[in-house]
Order: sequence, then structure tokens, then C-alpha cells
Amino acid sequence: MPKKRRVSKKKRKSRAKKKTSYLKRWFLQLSVIFICGFLSYCVWLDFQIKKEFEGKRWSVPARVYAEATEVYIGQRYSQTSLVKKLKLLGYKPVKKISGVGQFSSSGQIIELYLREFSYWDAKENARPLRVSFSNNHINDIYDLDSRQAVQIFRLEPVLIGKIFPLHDEDRILIEQQQIPKQLINALIATEDRHFYSHYGIDPIAILRSIYINLRAGKIRQGGSTLTQQLVKNMFLTRERSYSRKINELLMSIMLDYHYSKDQILTAYVNEVFLGQNGARSIHGFGTAAEFYFARPLSELTIDQMALLVGLVKGASYYNPRKHPDRALARRNLVLELMLDQSFISSAQYEKSKKRALQISSKPSWTSARYPAYLDLVRRHLKRDYQLDDLRNEGLRIHTSLNTDIQEMVETSVAKSLTKLDKQTGFKSDTLETAVVLVNQHDGEVQAIIGDRNREQNAFNRAIDAKRPIGSLIKPAIYLTALDSPERYNLLSKLNDTPISLQQGNGKTWSPNNYDRRSHGDVPLIRSLAKSYNLSTVRLGMQVGLDNIINTLRNLGVDSEIAKLPSLLLGSIELSPYQISQMYQTIASGGQQIRLKTVRSVLDAKDKPLKRYDLSVREYIKPQSVFLTQFLLTQVVENGTARRIGRELPSLLPLAGKTGTTNGLRDSWFAGFGDRLLGVVWVGRDDNKPTRLTGSTGAMQVWIDIMKKLKPTPLMMLAPDTIVWKDFYDALDEETNCNTAKAYPFVEGFVPNSVDCF
Repeated sequence: MPKKRRVSKKKRKSRAKKKTSYLKRWFLQLSVIFICGFLSYCVWLDFQIKKEFEGKRWSVPARVYAEATEVYIGQRYSQTSLVKKLKLLGYKPVKKISGVGQFSSSGQIIELYLREFSYWDAKENARPLRVSFSNNHINDIYDLDSRQAVQIFRLEPVLIGKIFPLHDEDRILIEQQQIPKQLINALIATEDRHFYSHYGIDPIAILRSIYINLRAGKIRQGGSTLTQQLVKNMFLTRERSYSRKINELLMSIMLDYHYSKDQILTAYVNEVFLGQNGARSIHGFGTAAEFYFARPLSELTIDQMALLVGLVKGASYYNPRKHPDRALARRNLVLELMLDQSFISSAQYEKSKKRALQISSKPSWTSARYPAYLDLVRRHLKRDYQLDDLRNEGLRIHTSLNTDIQEMVETSVAKSLTKLDKQTGFKSDTLETAVVLVNQHDGEVQAIIGDRNREQNAFNRAIDAKRPIGSLIKPAIYLTALDSPERYNLLSKLNDTPISLQQGNGKTWSPNNYDRRSHGDVPLIRSLAKSYNLSTVRLGMQVGLDNIINTLRNLGVDSEIAKLPSLLLGSIELSPYQISQMYQTIASGGQQIRLKTVRSVLDAKDKPLKRYDLSVREYIKPQSVFLTQFLLTQVVENGTARRIGRELPSLLPLAGKTGTTNGLRDSWFAGFGDRLLGVVWVGRDDNKPTRLTGSTGAMQVWIDIMKKLKPTPLMMLAPDTIVWKDFYDALDEETNCNTAKAYPFVEGFVPNSVDCF
């Protein structure tokens, strides 16, 4: 047998040495590759963190505000109304005021501590005031700090809604200096007691969480610092894995290295998730304070801040509106932790622990509070702004909504429609309505109702319900005639007898008066005051449909207008909003001002982006408009709207016009005083008869509204081209031409005599 070859000991050692050397080189190479890869990854990760953190732009919804409330000496403003407004603004009722956002009411006196706020035209400072009342009027205003009398002050505007980002986040950004000290203390005590001493991660907490996770066989506890929580919210997904956890640790260390503790804490305060409002998520403590307590973060008490901090662990599980017991227990635990770490005293702890949750019944704002108005604001904004700017840049939009007027109108309309339901024999909520109130001199919409039930408002009737307008068109016809003073004046003879006309479709149109009678020859002023159809149609055909259509355009009507004789009795379909635009031009003396809701838009730093200046156009002669205004005052005093004179005698003169459509399907009224124009429509969504005329339906709603608002009487300032002359009372059919009355005429066209009809 051949002998086995024996490898010498020396050779074996040589081979082992070569193998070990090879393994070392291989391990070294892998280590170098791994380290280089890891370092490259860290460099990339570091770059991404700085890029994202420094370039972070939170999506902040645009906030829409009503007008600021002015309170001044001598103003008709009850103590009850002011208390209601303060509560609406989130002021806290106390026995004695000691800080911003508080008020006390006793006897005939209210003491309040005003908040600081920036309005579109000025900045208002915080200050304590005493307001005294007498007979529902402001009697005196006194500054408790300066000990001086104050003539006027403003309350901050009410937040009426928001225009949200595409991903439905809600957020109020809080700057570092605005974070309350006790909020920071509560966060440190509850979430990360070593925040100011660690380097982004807490090794002891991590080891504890690893031990628990290994025992459980899965990730059950995080041991996260505030920095880690911020990293998870800002940079990472919700995936639970070890690779994600490693990324979280690395990024937290890097974030802590590059940025100060204050910068990290400020970002955390604005980023943390604290609840859900329907489809919209609530981010940040500023938004949560508003959402849960209807107050700014700076005005929260220790126990309220403790509750918000308690929500960090689980906003849904500890939701105070759905699970108050859980929320209370969690809040008290946060207070206990603050006590243990000496952030609060034993006395503060005991006092705070005994307090109820004090959660508001609903958020301090809601888009359902004034949905029709907010809808109109959105439409006006679309004309001038990019949608993304409105949704993401945190704009502050100041509007002309007067919440006092809006609330009074809503209350009044609800009662009026209930009364009309009973009067007509309909079931409750059969009738619908739309109301628009405008300051005719500047075109600002002060209040709007698009549905008798504002919580629904699925269909904004004030803007989108276009219905035949009936006799509301008649002032445009008479205005067109009076624009030719050589042919027509207030006492011109009109023929109120039957007439038949060919429509564009070849059919014959034979209109009738509402009373089914003809009245022969009548003066022009009586024809409009009594709303005679036959004489109006004859007048319209004389002045020409083209001229009337041109007048409607000059009044601001922008809809398509069919050139048909039936136009003369209001066959055109317009919305209450469009009618308001039309009558605004008449009520303002011929100045067509585009209706608006937005006064100013400020960016997130309160810098104005765009001012909505008045755009005034004068298409109509002032003398013709004045004569038309005078005609409309006679409608109120002696015509189809004379009930206004009986129910509101102290407010005269007022001007207005009723409107009724075929089959009593639509009831309209448009009326105005010196600075308030109101348009009301009453009807049914199924277009069935309402059993109401303009005077028995919409006008009664208008009267009920004006009883509360008490508009200033119309001043009736005549242009220089108007002269007055006495003739017989053309509206009194029983005077036998013996009663004299002064009438306005255009200078140079005053008749020497007129026939008595």
C-alpha cells in the first residue's frame, strides 16, 4: 500500500495563517464598505433632515372673519347683547377680571379685558375696560388702567369659517415666544423629562422599551423622546419595524445636533396630532385650544393645558367629548406628574384636579354657523386669488358680515316663516326663504340667509335660486321712462286698459291686473304704487324693450335677458343676490357698486395682500334715480307696501317694491332705508303655489326683520336738477283733485298743469 503523505506542521501553520489573513482582509473590506455605505446614508439622511426641517411650510387654512364689533358711547346696545357677543368670542365669565379674555357682568356694568388683535385697518391693544349701560344704550366706557374715559373700542372679529388645505389639516401656528411656560412643563413632565439634557434620544428609555419588546416578541413600546415623536410625525410613516426605529434614532440625533431645543419644541407644538374634526385632523396645541376650549392657547389654565398634553398619548382614546372619564383621568395623571417634578405646587394641583373638563360644546368656529355667507365669500375670493394660496398660506380674510345683524335676521326669519306656515295652512317647513342685506352705499353684504334651516344649507337659495321676479322689474321700466323727462314725469297719463301682444314664439300674450280690472287713465305715480300691470306693459312697449334691457344692464343685471313683452311683468329669472345688486344701484342714487363681502386679506404675518376698493360706475342720471326712489317711497306710503307705514311709522320714509309671480309661486320684496337694503324671497322648492303675494309673504318677513334692525329713514337728498311743485294728490282717488301735494320734476320740464285722474 502506498504511504499517506504527511503534511508538515510548518505547512499547516502556513495555510492557517493565509486563511486567517484572507478572512481578515475580507472582513476589513466588508467593514469598510459597510461603514462607507452607512456614512453615505447618514450624510444623505442628514441632508434630507435639514432640507425638510428648514424648508418646512405647514399647510394652514385661510381663516374667515366677520367684521369687528364697534362699541361706543350712546350706541343702542344692550348689556345682554354684549354678554352674548363676548361669549361668542370665547371670553371667560369670572367674578373679577384679572387677565386677557375675561369679563364680569353685574348690575348695569360689564368689566372686560380686551384681547390684542390685528384688524385690516389697525392693531388693537389689550386693555381692561368698564362699560356701563342705561336703557339698553352704552352710557359710559372707562379704561381701568389709564383711568380715562374712552369714546369707542372694538372687539376682535368673530371667526366664521375656514378654507382648508387639500389634505384637510387644521392648524394655528404658534411662535416660540407664544408657547405658555406651563405647557412646556406639562410636556416635559409627561412625555420627556430629560428633554433638555439628552441628545435627541434617551438611552435608558430605549433600553427599557427594547426589553419590553423582546419579551413581547413584537414592538409594543417606543420610549420615544419629544424629538423622536417629532421625527415620526414630520419625516416617517406609521410603519412599525426595526428599520424604521433605527431611522428614527439616527434622525433624532441629527435633528438635535443641528437645531436648538427651543426650535425642536416649537416645531413639536405645531406638528403634534391632537384630534379629529370629521374629515379634518387637528394639529398643534394652538388649534387644539380653539377646538376643545373655544379660547386661544395663551388663555388656557393649567388643567386645560394638562388635558391637551394628555391627548398626545392617544387623541381618539382620550377624546374629552366622547370619553370624558378617560380624559379626566389622563388629565389628572399629567397634573400629578407635574407635581412630582415640582412644576406646580400642591395648592395648584389640588385646585386644578377639582375642576371639571370645561370642554366647549363645539369648536369656537364652525362653517355651519353662517354657511350661506361663507359660500358667498368663497365665490368672491375666487375672482382674485389662487385656490392653493387660500388653502395653504394661512391667510386672514376680513369680511363685512355683521354677526349681530345676522343673528337677529335668522331669529326673525324663523319666527316669520313659522307664522306664514300657519297662515297658509302648510305643514311646518313647507315654505323656504332667502334674504340678502346690503349697505347700498358701499356694496357690502352684511347678512345673508340661503335656507330657513342654516344647519342644512345644501342649496344656497340667496345666490343660486333663480326665480321669476314679477313686479320687482317695474322700477326699471319707470326709471327708463323718467330718463326722458321731455316725455314722462310722475304725473304723466298712462292707459291702464287691456292689451294683447305677440311673443317671440308666435303666441299671443294678454296680461291682466292682479285685481282682474282695468283702471282707465291713471297717473304714472299711481300706476307703480298700485303695481298696475296693464299700464306698466303699455309704458314698457312705448319706451322700448331694448332701452329697458339696457337699463337692467346699467342696474347690474348680468343674466341673459330674453327680448319678450313678458319681460315687462318680470318673466326674467334672477336670484335674491342679483336683485340686491339691481336695487343697490337704485338705492345708492345711481352708483353701481359691485356687491362684496371681503374687506381685506392679510397674510400669516398680518401684512395686507389686497384691498377690495370700491369700484363705482355711474350709468344712470342721478335725477332719474331720485324720481324712481320717490316713486318707491310712495309704494310704501300709499301703495302695495303701505302696511310698512302702519307697522313702522317712525322709520319713514322707506322705499320698496313688492313682487308676485303667476299662480302665487313666488313672493318678493325689496326695500331700503338710508344705509340698509334688504331683499326677501319666499317660495317653495317644488315650485307649487305659496298662497302668498309679495305683500302678504316676503314683505311681512322684511317688516319683521326691520322691526329689530330699525333702519335709518331714507334721506331723499335731491340733485340740483330737481325742482318741486304742488299739484293734486295723484295717489288719493277720493280727493276729487282738491288736495295738493308737492312732486319732484326735472328742471326745465315742469308742467304748467296736469290732468286729474
